[in-house]
Amino acid sequence: MDKKQLTIGILTSGGDAPGMNAAIRAVVRTALNRNIRVLGIRRGYSGLLQPDMIEMNLRSVSDTLHRGGTVLYTARCPEFKEEAGLERAYQVCQEMGINGLVVIGGDGSFRGARDLSLKGIPCIGIPGTIDNDIASSDYTVGFDTAVNTVMDMVDKLRDTSQSHDRCSVVEVMGRHCGDIALHAGVACGAVAILLPEVPFSIDAIVEKMQRTLRTGKKHFIIIVAEGVMKDGDLPDVHSFAAELERRTGVETRATVLGHVQRGGAPTARERVLASEMGYRAVELLEQGIGNRVVVNHNDRIVDYDILEALNMEKKFNQRLYEIADAISI
Repeated sequence: MDKKQLTIGILTSGGDAPGMNAAIRAVVRTALNRNIRVLGIRRGYSGLLQPDMIEMNLRSVSDTLHRGGTVLYTARCPEFKEEAGLERAYQVCQEMGINGLVVIGGDGSFRGARDLSLKGIPCIGIPGTIDNDIASSDYTVGFDTAVNTVMDMVDKLRDTSQSHDRCSVVEVMGRHCGDIALHAGVACGAVAILLPEVPFSIDAIVEKMQRTLRTGKKHFIIIVAEGVMKDGDLPDVHSFAAELERRTGVETRATVLGHVQRGGAPTARERVLASEMGYRAVELLEQGIGNRVVVNHNDRIVDYDILEALNMEKKFNQRLYEIADAISI
């Protein structure tokens, strides 16, 4: 092999998200087109420490663009948070001739990428998480697909809710960030959207339901982000649904969508976004630039210092929340 040829590694870390494969594909094909060797690291940072790697070629990523999950698999790796784990990762990169690393994941994955960058291995982060909880990026890889999955599931629930004059309380993912609930709630016409960013009052929800009942509405959709109930008086959405039924007289059922939100074919928007980010990640590594995260900001692909990105504050879309409340009557 030409000693001057660059070698980059790529891994996916943390929770899987639709569109990760599109990002992997973009990185692999962009790199190979520039005569850069690519090693696919399986099961995140754990695969880097073992090591568990495969050399990627053009056909390694064939027929992956439309697939959910990640062909490189993913895992969480507590060992990588320790100095010994970082040192081991650095040594493996030296032994395997890895000149740079692309890390697809969330904030925890980016902290690992930053630490490894500081040790001398340039790393580029790509935000891949369905929660859309990366403050530096307006949209993360996986979010759009997750919202569309929720919308599809809620549309199906609406059919039976309407048939039985029933209220459906739907719990979606989002322990600390309510973006899935907010966007899906607007798209599905939810009468109420409960988010970790906004305190909720069951009295206000009951009053709103009663008011809309008087205007002739007979069925309801309520979207709840999973992080909402953990600190409240009601322990879960099933208890919340029972309390709503008791106070409104409307038959109410709770549905927890769970991990179905992580799966499925990525949307067109997801595939384009991931492809743009993967392409930019290779551009940076080819220039020897590391410790950056590639993000979507104002519909443009830009990159920030990882520490700067991690220190950014996630802004809640208050206007969209107000719109949702105003039109759900």
